Amino acid sequence: MMGKWKKITILVAFAGLLPATLVAKDDSKTSRDYDLKKAKFIAVTKLDTVDNGYDKTYTLPNEDLSELEAQKLDSMVNSWYVQNAFEFDSLSYNTLPDSLKKALPDSVYISRLQDINSYIDLSYNNTVKNFITLYTIKRRDQVKVMLGLANYYFPIFEQILDKYNLPLELKYMAIIESALNPRAFSRAGACGLWQFMYGTGKMLGLEINSYVDERRDPVKSTEAAAKYLQDLYNIYGDWHLVIAAYNCGPGNVNKAIRRSGGARNYWKIYYHLPRETRGYVPAFIAAAYVMNYAKEHHLSPTEPSFDIVTDTIQVHNYLNFQQVSAVLNIPVEELRDLNPQYRRDIIPATAKKPYTLKIPANKTSDFIDKESFVFAYNRDKFFPNNKIVVPSRHYSYFTPGDVAGKDKVYYTVKRGDNVGFIAEWFHVRASELRYWNNIHRNLIRVGQKLVVYVPKGKGAHYKQYNSMTLAQKQSGKVPQNKTITSTVDVSGPYTIYTVRRGDNLWTIARKFPGVSNFDIMKMNNISNAKSLRPGQKLKIPSNA
Repeated sequence: MMGKWKKITILVAFAGLLPATLVAKDDSKTSRDYDLKKAKFIAVTKLDTVDNGYDKTYTLPNEDLSELEAQKLDSMVNSWYVQNAFEFDSLSYNTLPDSLKKALPDSVYISRLQDINSYIDLSYNNTVKNFITLYTIKRRDQVKVMLGLANYYFPIFEQILDKYNLPLELKYMAIIESALNPRAFSRAGACGLWQFMYGTGKMLGLEINSYVDERRDPVKSTEAAAKYLQDLYNIYGDWHLVIAAYNCGPGNVNKAIRRSGGARNYWKIYYHLPRETRGYVPAFIAAAYVMNYAKEHHLSPTEPSFDIVTDTIQVHNYLNFQQVSAVLNIPVEELRDLNPQYRRDIIPATAKKPYTLKIPANKTSDFIDKESFVFAYNRDKFFPNNKIVVPSRHYSYFTPGDVAGKDKVYYTVKRGDNVGFIAEWFHVRASELRYWNNIHRNLIRVGQKLVVYVPKGKGAHYKQYNSMTLAQKQSGKVPQNKTITSTVDVSGPYTIYTVRRGDNLWTIARKFPGVSNFDIMKMNNISNAKSLRPGQKLKIPSNA
């Protein structure tokens, strides 16, 4: 598509704030090696207006589209990384400098956007400002998580984008699409980091079947996204239109172009695009901003508690994640998120069709040394007669007797909650939670009261979740003005557990039914959930 790109120059005067700024336009062709500083795009006039590069400036609709992105962030930042592998270190809003508790002057945002070496136009207007405010003030915890995940995913994206000679800034699209969650699944059925629909994924050559969904494969889905973006650029020759078409489809962009009299400029067809797409390009620009100026907003990456340096193994025979986990001592949950494309914890590899397995780099030598043991471990259980045993779909039905003798707790749904989170917090199955509350398709709403049945005597303990923040619930932190209420007998029987790399109180508690992270804290006199260290011995209550 693009051995050559168009270079555009726009003369813009930002009245009263910036001097006239010359920032791009002629019709000459230029190579990929063109000096990006000379190719910066920044088209700005007034706060609510955008210079379209032609003869006039026009006003954008006065609408705040950032709430759509806020809802998307809340629903999509829910991978195993976020639930278990990250220790949230929230910088309280009250501890922020006063200058960062509100939007900065427009001139600051404009100047910073101009300083980003971007081949894609980073325009600025009120809609862009709303998204920057969302990322830097309203959704700080989610942004910290994405900054941490970016350390793992962005090198993958950049290598592939560079391979296809595409602007590396396109990596920020994955933030808008999936919040860097490879398991993100939209209500419309789009899946993966790049949110491909089933038909689009198949069209782009991704394998999608009962065992494998390459829409969730970071490498292959990015390859497919790069090819698709390349095709879209061949159609439109304008990156804003390409980004918009990726979101809503070329058909909707073509309609918007026709309805605006043939204009081929995103800001001129803005009115005629679907509402979500109107916010898509501004959200992209804001994502580019926050990823480049996170430090200036006191946003530091929430790093995962496991080593994100990985290696890839070629597999030529059927393999179950539990075999790898048991022999190499890698948590199954980690294998799932390093290899999200495998839907049933099974790699359906054969000699004729090998597949890849991604593992922590420090486990590569172990795999090579113990490869025969890995494949032999419980082989007859997982693959009798060398055939895949298809896990039967499990439907759980419960009767009133299932809750006999348990405490009944009511939990009010908060923003950012989902069925999976709540089930994890209360140590119940998601199927139970759905059954007790007649929940269909995991749909819950903010303010909805859910009933949860917990072990006898622990009702007061679990009621605390109603007064905790999302970050506290995810990390196991107890509000300072609360007392841990538990029925654990600190002098009673217990077992010893040795903390391993990557463990936290939450993941350890999950290994022992009926035991919560608060129980472990009380039994071991732990006041700081982040104080665990590998090799530490913990008492696990056996009478909880």
